[in-house]
Parts: sequence; C-alpha cells; structure tokens
Amino acid sequence: MQNTNEYVTDLGHLHLRIEEILDERGISKNKLCKDMDIPRTNFNRYCQDNQTRWDLKFLCKLCLYLNVDLGELTEYIPPSPASK
Repeated sequence: MQNTNEYVTDLGHLHLRIEEILDERGISKNKLCKDMDIPRTNFNRYCQDNQTRWDLKFLCKLCLYLNVDLGELTEYIPPSPASK
C-alpha cells in the first residue's frame, strides 16, 4: 500500500494564501489570531502548509474575517515533475 503523504504529493496540494492576503491588507498574524481567538501555533501550521486536515469551521471563520471566498483563499499547486 502506498504512503498517504506520497499519494497526496503525487496529486499536488492546496495552498492557503493567508500570508499573501495579510500582507496585501497590512494585517499582522498576531492581530488576526487575537481577533479570531485562535492559538498562534495552530495558525502557523495553516500558514506553512503544514496542516494535513483542514478545519472547515476555521476556514469559514477565516473567510468571514478576511471577507474572501474559499477560492480566493486557496491555490492549487500541481505536483512537481519529479513526483509524477
């Protein structure tokens, strides 16, 4: 059986554009975490694409806070040629 992480890598991955959006709007991570009442360590996992399962409630809360839809918040990163 194939390792789940390898399988996901072969498909590419979704990237949350949180840092880009925060930079565009001049919002600090600390302010967002304080306003949304979320731990900074959890938030950093999302910013660093280090989250294996996304919490839908968190994503909805983030979309509401940033006034974006999910399509603006995410970006599909195709697999690298070496992983195909």
